[in-house]
Amino acid sequence: MKEFERKQLLERVNREGATVGAEIPDEIDVQGEEIALREFVFEIKRRDTVPKGERDRVEEAKKNLRRERLQRLQRIEEGEIPYEEGERLAESIVGIDRALNALEQLRPVDIEQEAEVQETADRKRWMRFLKQALGHRDGSNTSGRGGGRP
Repeated sequence: MKEFERKQLLERVNREGATVGAEIPDEIDVQGEEIALREFVFEIKRRDTVPKGERDRVEEAKKNLRRERLQRLQRIEEGEIPYEEGERLAESIVGIDRALNALEQLRPVDIEQEAEVQETADRKRWMRFLKQALGHRDGSNTSGRGGGRP
């Protein structure tokens, strides 16, 4: 591959918005293992959040995809491959980036933490209600009696 072709491919994969319109590959070989990438991403994305049991699986997939992306990018950077192979690698890198973007947008669900946040909010609302009901407007009266006003 010629130097200017290598630079074009590297610019293409590192360009802002390179994933716009790109498709997630149906299957991809990651670390020697064939993965149905599109199916995996859509299965996880359909849920909108990552359940606790799936979190490790998704994190492992993201780690492996990042590693695979780096290896493919390095092959282009070295430039000792035919241009056609470089094009295929660049296309697959953009597809990997698209999959990573989709997986990064997922929100983890931690039911225990969500319940704790809800309980804290409920407690604060209850305390505000009690202060209002007992006549404590600013919370400065700690005597336990009605607002201390005539």
